[in-house]
This record gives sequence, structure tokens and C-alpha cells, in this order.
Amino acid sequence: MKQTVDKDGKPCRVCDSFKSWRQHEAKGHSKAKKAAAATTAAAAAVAATGSSASSIMTLADDECPPDTQVLGRATWTFLHTMAAYYPEKADSRQQGIMQSLLTSFSYFYPCGRCATHLRSEMEKHPPAVDTRAGLSQWMCQTHNKVNIMLGKDEFDCTKVDERWRDGPKDGRCSWAQDVEY
Repeated sequence: MKQTVDKDGKPCRVCDSFKSWRQHEAKGHSKAKKAAAATTAAAAAVAATGSSASSIMTLADDECPPDTQVLGRATWTFLHTMAAYYPEKADSRQQGIMQSLLTSFSYFYPCGRCATHLRSEMEKHPPAVDTRAGLSQWMCQTHNKVNIMLGKDEFDCTKVDERWRDGPKDGRCSWAQDVEY
């Protein structure tokens, strides 16, 4: 995989996977080589225990800047959750603020390729900021376009409230009701 660079010609960690970024960083840097070796050893240890690949990312997440996968998951979690708690029927002020947030977000998202794609999608299909349901559906459909580009499965957009707001009907997420604040 070709290493993506930022506007200054430096490796763009938020544009690439942890593995490709780490490989690029390890070239010519003994400290980075040692860290890469440690990561490889940790990955081998995780593999030997039968753990999932996500366990490898957990090892790196605590000490390293996020890569595109970690940042993407966190970003989609934030955006979907924000949409899930948006007003049922937003007034014109709330609609303007949300439109402004999404527009600004599309210019400052750290992965330039991703930001450009979001701006393009917003031009073709403007965010539905009038209602919570509309914004949640727009977010889900936009996320699914990214999933398709990445070769991932699409999410069933009829389940956005269950996934991002209410939790499954079987009560698995009832722990939130037991938390004392």
C-alpha cells in the first residue's frame, strides 16, 4: 500500500492504517524500528492467543496517534450519536448550527481524502437537518456510501435508533440505567 502524505509531505497517520504508517516510520529510524518490532512481537503474541486483530490496535491505541480506522470508528460513533440526540424537529437556528458544524467538519477532518469525499457527498446530497430522523438517516446513508467504497457491509438504516440511541430490545444495554452520576 502506498503511503499517504499530508500537505507538508509528512506521513499522514490519519489517512493510512496503523500497519502502513508504522512501516513507513520504521524506515531509517532505529527507535521506530524497535517500536515496529515490539508491535510485531505483540501482534504475534495476540495471534498466538487466538485474539482478534482489533486487540493489536488496542495495544497501539494507548500510545500512538489514531490511524484512519481508529479515527473513522470514533468519528462515525460521534456523528451517529449526535444525530440520534438531535432535536425531533429542529428550529431554524438549530438547523443552521448543524449545517455549519457539518460543513466545517468537512473542511477540518484530518484525513484530507475523507474530508474531500464528505464535501462532495454534501454537495450532491445535502444533510437533512430539519429532524432527528432525517439527520440520522442521512448520516447512515452517507456512512454506507463509505462502507461500500471500503468493501465493508452496509448497515441497516432502519436500526439507527436501536444502534445509536435506544440499544437492542433484548436489554443488553440496560447497564446504562444502573449507572450513578
